[in-house]
Amino acid sequence: MNLLILAANGQIARIVEHRILTEKAFAEINLTIGLRRPERLADLAANPRVTVIDVDLENAASVAAAMTGQDMVFVAVVDHDRDNAATRNVIAGMKAHHVDRVIFTNILGLYNEVPGEFGRWNLSQVASGLKAAQTSDQLLADSGLTYTTLRLPWLNDRDEVNYTITTRHEPYLGVSGSRQSVADVVLKIVADPTFAANDSIGMADPATQGQTRPVY
Repeated sequence: MNLLILAANGQIARIVEHRILTEKAFAEINLTIGLRRPERLADLAANPRVTVIDVDLENAASVAAAMTGQDMVFVAVVDHDRDNAATRNVIAGMKAHHVDRVIFTNILGLYNEVPGEFGRWNLSQVASGLKAAQTSDQLLADSGLTYTTLRLPWLNDRDEVNYTITTRHEPYLGVSGSRQSVADVVLKIVADPTFAANDSIGMADPATQGQTRPVY
């Protein structure tokens, strides 16, 4: 399978890339790594399973060119832009090159699904970018592509992989989670593209449920 990772220098993206290139379960995955200033990941370019390319998510032609020959796309950044150019460009590029499966990073709180005091606090923190994040999710849902929206918890750098997944119509469980855990969810989808297909999922450490602020 050919996997394209966009915004590929982010911390979660780097964990995904490392695990794909080092774990036997992903030995048949070929990576195309797209980012601005690709020299930042030049160390990966020597791997025969990796192609590193210059991609600007705000440039439709750049995004479309990256889609050639891909089977799945992971967008490792939240589209907070008012015009949602990144989401629109990814959808258009995928359709033009007949790529169907996409995983797109987003935020928690898209549907007022985060309960209690933490939900109120979270809304105050994400309010400025909430409309764009909601539109990104809706564009994917309406695209006809097989998509998964990842509603990320407040992130920490703990080493453990520990999370509970909640779906589109369930209250969000937990407030924080590790980047390692989010990467693990991405890799579940890479391993089984039917997992969380056409859904918007949250993932957080269930031990943080009931906290009123992020757990670092």
